[in-house]
Amino acid sequence: MQAIILGSAAGGGVPQWNCRCPHCTMAWAGDARVKPRTQSSLAVSSDGETWLLVNASPDIRQQLFATPALHPAHGLRHSPIAAVLLTNGDVDHVAGLLTLRESQPFRLHATRNILDSVSANRVFDVLAPEHVARREVALDESFAPVPGLAVTLFAVPGKVPLWLEEGTPEIGEETETTVGALIEAGGKRLAYVPGCARVTDDLRRRLSGVDVLLFDGTVYLDDDMIRAGVGTKTGWRMGHVPMTGEGGAIAALAEVPIGRRIFVHINNTNPVLVEESEARRAVEAEGWTVAHDGLTLTL
Repeated sequence: MQAIILGSAAGGGVPQWNCRCPHCTMAWAGDARVKPRTQSSLAVSSDGETWLLVNASPDIRQQLFATPALHPAHGLRHSPIAAVLLTNGDVDHVAGLLTLRESQPFRLHATRNILDSVSANRVFDVLAPEHVARREVALDESFAPVPGLAVTLFAVPGKVPLWLEEGTPEIGEETETTVGALIEAGGKRLAYVPGCARVTDDLRRRLSGVDVLLFDGTVYLDDDMIRAGVGTKTGWRMGHVPMTGEGGAIAALAEVPIGRRIFVHINNTNPVLVEESEARRAVEAEGWTVAHDGLTLTL
């Protein structure tokens, strides 16, 4: 199994188009310590020919251009992407579907709740049903979105997408709104959890023994955005568990047997973006890798 992290940043990317927080400022200036990153997406294949795209980032065209394995290779129109899987209905995970509208056949897999959130906005009707079949996926049932890959979706604590919030949202519920994906091939297992509000005993059980974990690394501290002066929401309010602190991902998963641990979906205010920073050294000392665009994993 091969997995390519197409986009490793949270919504807005790094640098964000309108942001001059310290990390975005470094990226705008070309400082090599902060690599530019596009918004969260993953490609997985068992044979290097037919690919599953997990989440369709608004930056998908740029990501495909940067990834030769996903370039068209046959005839007048072609794509190695045979299926797309959504782990939630957030803008940074679904907006790229609009770029994939060019009458190219593929299957769109998601839970009923996530499919309904997409269907609620008619702009996604540009994905004509004669080309893009929408396939409902039940939780905890294995399915094969492309040959050679077995995928099981499971609920993780989260919240509804921001664009569907009404009043005060429930945060931390385990429903079909936010899911993780366990992807298996050739006896190897990769878990992809780009959004998670808290680490529960059930989640620890599900992740136990995986060869690779790609996990929500949106914020380093719960109040990263507040400290940076660019927002008022905590990680918890956004539906993202912090890397550090009480209940943070590093401590909560420390005793879980996991092969390689990689943080993805990293917000532009997260100090781990700066190579050789105190925050980067701290997470690496705990056995975690900070993802970058183009990181390729062979299992």
